Amino acid sequence: MGGMRRALVLLVPAMLLAACTPSPASDMPEDIAARLAQVDQAVADWADAATPAEAHAAAEAARNLVLGPDAPFYGDADGDGETLGAVAVGLLPGRDGQPGLVRDPAVNACVERDVLGGSWERPSERWDQAVAAIEEWRADLNTFPGLSSHPQRLIGWATLALESSDLDTIHEFASHARLHLEVARAAYDDCTTGI
Repeated sequence: MGGMRRALVLLVPAMLLAACTPSPASDMPEDIAARLAQVDQAVADWADAATPAEAHAAAEAARNLVLGPDAPFYGDADGDGETLGAVAVGLLPGRDGQPGLVRDPAVNACVERDVLGGSWERPSERWDQAVAAIEEWRADLNTFPGLSSHPQRLIGWATLALESSDLDTIHEFASHARLHLEVARAAYDDCTTGI
């Protein structure tokens, strides 16, 4: 009995350590890091834009890179006839469960928590929640903290930027988007490099 208890004492910490240890980068789709870098560039362009039209183009690109064609809001948001940030697959799963670059469930807990924002077992519900948060957002009522996925919050700020013609406001929204992108990138980097 003592030997079995001793084995359990050794086994349980090892199991907990394995559950909390980040997966090596090779377990993640290699294009997640590349896609996050593309989103980062689009958000930087949005933040540095000299005109609302330039900012709208960059916000459209950032939004599309996260969404992919199977999610709401994807497409030519600024109406210039060109879909910037066009991709075949979004970062997040699509409305009908089409896989995103980040799979559900994610290969490790921190990516699932901070990038996906939990389970996407019911993707249409997750997208309905995001659409509602965007539609209900007001300057005196920020509904985005109710979205558990930081990339979905970025989508919200991009959508608001696309609806604004005030450059200062658009730049402010870019700063919010930057914060959520940084959380997502840190989760990916931390989980895949063991930091």
